[in-house]
Amino acid sequence: MWAYWQTLGVLAARWDSEPLYSHCFLVPVFCGVIVWLRRDRLSEVRLAPNWLGVPLLLLGAAMRLAAARYYLEWFDGLSLIPCVAGLVLLSGGLPLLKVVYPAVLFLSFMVPLPFRIESVLAAPLQSVATLASTFGLQVFGYPAISEGNVILIHEHTIGVAEACSGLRMLVVFFAVSTAAAICVSKPLWEKTLVVMSALPIAIVCNVIRIVATGVLFEVAGKEMAKLVFHDLAGWLMMLLAVALLRLELWVLSGILIDPPDREVVPVLP
Repeated sequence: MWAYWQTLGVLAARWDSEPLYSHCFLVPVFCGVIVWLRRDRLSEVRLAPNWLGVPLLLLGAAMRLAAARYYLEWFDGLSLIPCVAGLVLLSGGLPLLKVVYPAVLFLSFMVPLPFRIESVLAAPLQSVATLASTFGLQVFGYPAISEGNVILIHEHTIGVAEACSGLRMLVVFFAVSTAAAICVSKPLWEKTLVVMSALPIAIVCNVIRIVATGVLFEVAGKEMAKLVFHDLAGWLMMLLAVALLRLELWVLSGILIDPPDREVVPVLP
């Protein structure tokens, strides 16, 4: 804690100032929930401290030095992961790490994305959101056309800026879908499918948000549309995203049925 106090302070400042990462305050809490959910397995662990934790600590120290040398703030935060894993190995060994490794890896959601990655992701998400929302409005009978990242409906214009590209929802929902994958008892490939579904679900929710805003512009007026778009949409879309994830899990449980255990019949000579 002493070594990472300044790093954690910098991270917390970004969480507080950037809405894109406001969910990061809950990441350490959920890591504790993961450990608590695995308490039965923890009670069966026989602690066997392992010196393999030292190389992981050295890796974390090297990452911090590289972050300081090249001014990589996100790399400094990411170095916390090998350090925590190293401490787990030193204190309890591989048996303990096998139980708590999901919580250790989930700490990576505390670290904001590098600016370059944010920029690379935002541009295509803007284009997809604009084109899909324009098509959605046309389906509902509105004369919507897109010009760049702007949607025109009669005299109204909806600008799909970077803040409305869906990146915020994508970052949050990747954390939510990963948390769901950790908590459900499914094979690894199904867990991977749940995590990867964060992208299409986030895009769908953002398109619904923009289409609903366009409809409100036409039906309820400019002030109501802005109120819903900026204040209520974020909360409502997250609830919708969680509902879609729950629907996905329900569908998967219905179409992917585990085969029954086959009885081994001995072959008589």
